[in-house]
Amino acid sequence: MVLKNKKTSWDVYIIVTKSGRFYTGISLDMRRRFLEHKNNRVKKAKFFRSDPPLKIIYSEQYSTRSEALKREYQIKQMSKSEKRLLVGATK
Repeated sequence: MVLKNKKTSWDVYIIVTKSGRFYTGISLDMRRRFLEHKNNRVKKAKFFRSDPPLKIIYSEQYSTRSEALKREYQIKQMSKSEKRLLVGATK
């Protein structure tokens, strides 16, 4: 029997939308999750219904879901200008 190599680290990511808004989320597989946001009507976050995701612009990895959720909350509490500094954007 072949065991799959399961990913155990959690990604905290920021996606920029077509209009320039930022979306922060967590996932075990951020690329899969990005594609769900972009292409899957059922699994897409409501945030993207009127403003499609453009690309992942930032990510961090954490060993537990709890740590990732805490960091996601911290990022969501930041102002837009603080998030821009975090991702290195100049807009």
